[in-house]
Amino acid sequence: MTVQTDPVRCPWGDSTPDYADYHDTEWGVELHGETAMFERMALESFQSGLSWITILRKRENFRRAFAGFEPAAVARFDDADVERLMADAGIVRNRAKILATINNARAVARLDVPLDDLLWSFKPERHTRPATIGDVPAVTPESKAMAKELKRRGFAFLGPTTCYALMQATGMVDDHVATCFRASGPVG
Repeated sequence: MTVQTDPVRCPWGDSTPDYADYHDTEWGVELHGETAMFERMALESFQSGLSWITILRKRENFRRAFAGFEPAAVARFDDADVERLMADAGIVRNRAKILATINNARAVARLDVPLDDLLWSFKPERHTRPATIGDVPAVTPESKAMAKELKRRGFAFLGPTTCYALMQATGMVDDHVATCFRASGPVG
């Protein structure tokens, strides 16, 4: 008789079924494309100061409210859209974060390189995967550099910690801990 066991995940990935699904299928998987990367940037900004589970559970509402995170569409949002978003209980109603998302969509339109190329240019040449959750950094030199460059290009609400979370979520770094079934490569 074979006993089926759940895979061993990063500790946070086992806390709720939503987290387990996100951990197993999305977090740390390479993500590309302007709309996909803009969505992740926006959601990571909205997460600042909150639990990711809050954002994850509202993600479909965010997609609906922000025109599928199509940057060109969000860039056209006006004051009426801001008020509509502030009244939408399905999303995080933080005016500064809403305004930053609209601003960032406009910043995407001004880029002289594709958003994907800009963000992925900060992928570390070498990354040491953490042995334990305690070894996972909050910021790195690359996330600091990304935040500085995004700010220089007119982006808002994307500091070094948010940029590192973006790097983790989009597969620029592999921060699955040593015991996690999703971990790849050697531990540092």
